[in-house]
Amino acid sequence: MGQCFSSLFSRLLIFLLVLLQTQTGNGSNATSKSGVIKLRVGVPKKDGFRQFVNVVWDSREEKYNVSGYCMEVFKAVVNLLPFNNVSLDIEPYVIDVSRETYDALLQQIPAKYDVVVGDVTILANRSNFVDFTLPYTGSGVQMLVPVQHGRHQTMWIFVKPYSWDLWLSIVMISMFIGVAILIMERNVNALPDQEGSSIRRKLGAATILWFPISQAILPERQIVAMSCSRFVLMVWLVLAFVLMQSYTANLTSILTLDQLRPRFLNVNDLRKGGYYVGYQTGSFVYDVLVQQFKFDPSKLRAYGSISEYHHSLNVGSQGGGVAAIFDEVPYLKVYLQKYGSNYILAGPRYRNDGFGFAFPLNSNLTTYFSRAILNVIESDLMNEIEEKYFGKNDIGEGDPSTQMSSDTQSLTFHSFAGLFLITGIATFLALLVSETTVLWQRLILMAKAYSQRYLFPAPPSTETSVHPTHDSTQGIKAV
Repeated sequence: MGQCFSSLFSRLLIFLLVLLQTQTGNGSNATSKSGVIKLRVGVPKKDGFRQFVNVVWDSREEKYNVSGYCMEVFKAVVNLLPFNNVSLDIEPYVIDVSRETYDALLQQIPAKYDVVVGDVTILANRSNFVDFTLPYTGSGVQMLVPVQHGRHQTMWIFVKPYSWDLWLSIVMISMFIGVAILIMERNVNALPDQEGSSIRRKLGAATILWFPISQAILPERQIVAMSCSRFVLMVWLVLAFVLMQSYTANLTSILTLDQLRPRFLNVNDLRKGGYYVGYQTGSFVYDVLVQQFKFDPSKLRAYGSISEYHHSLNVGSQGGGVAAIFDEVPYLKVYLQKYGSNYILAGPRYRNDGFGFAFPLNSNLTTYFSRAILNVIESDLMNEIEEKYFGKNDIGEGDPSTQMSSDTQSLTFHSFAGLFLITGIATFLALLVSETTVLWQRLILMAKAYSQRYLFPAPPSTETSVHPTHDSTQGIKAV
């Protein structure tokens, strides 16, 4: 009898252990991989930004139909789970954005929901009462401001086509070429078959800088006598021609093109000016603005849709609207897709992990869903979902075209590094050849003089010398 009872107790214990291993914990109804999983799915129901989650009541079937980017990603992830059957019981949760945030929805786990699906941002404080999967889209809080058209010109705009390192490089290469030509031309008078160079009279040590520049502007054909000097001058003229053409083109674009600049460059401009700024109603962005960006709460205004964003930016801070909108990048990208021609992303970016699915703490399903999210992201299916709801624009990442203005950039030394290198090498080789030629010709002259003096001396002269004398009576006569 005792053995029978012990056997039954052992089997019951094994059954309980198996049942414990197959549970996901905290209200999850998942079974083993070969079983059926039934999930109670909570989705946020609110007005505005329905591209992410759109909850519509179907009176004919008497149920809610949920669509949108987040729900489509969730269904794609569910299809890749290693379970035979997953049953979804979708229940919307109405969020009163005037006094509630998504934290109220997440706190319904696990009592009311097994998983929450929507545009729920992964935050550190939320991870204290729910587990998040890996993010399926990038995010971050940034500032959206109107653009300012026009051309910002100053009295020093003529130096803007070149950066400071390029201007310095031009001065240095000019001095190098001037010194090289001066060295090569100083040896002209030492050669027996060369006339005096005019550069000796026109170029001195104090003029080595402006000489190459003057030749680039008003070249003189007979300014140098040495062939190597002419070669160096020709290479310099090619470099000067490219630099002048590039300078002209860049200066023309600076003076004529319409430049787009953010009306406010950073958060400090908004705070110091006392401007009103907007954020999405019920969003954690309010805490970011107050705690991280140090805004006065009285200068914050909440809005719930893209149309409200647009109207408030149009009327401006003085007209009852705002000067800038702070929100997560995915929402701002949706706004720019519709009204992007007159607005731009600017300022610092407060980073977070992005959107994710929320499960009860210590749920085994979190790992399975995270693996499935990775498979969806790495496949073409994610691109198809994003193009369906947001076009070909990547909703999770920043678009450089919406973050940078069309301000013309200055040309840098890197743009002409190859040309400077060729000019420097050519000048050095010409200087080396010139000095070698002069040295060789001097050696030949010294050898000729040595041979004429010691090896082949000239014979003595045999001519008769006539010495004039003076006679007082007969005058001058030869003796």
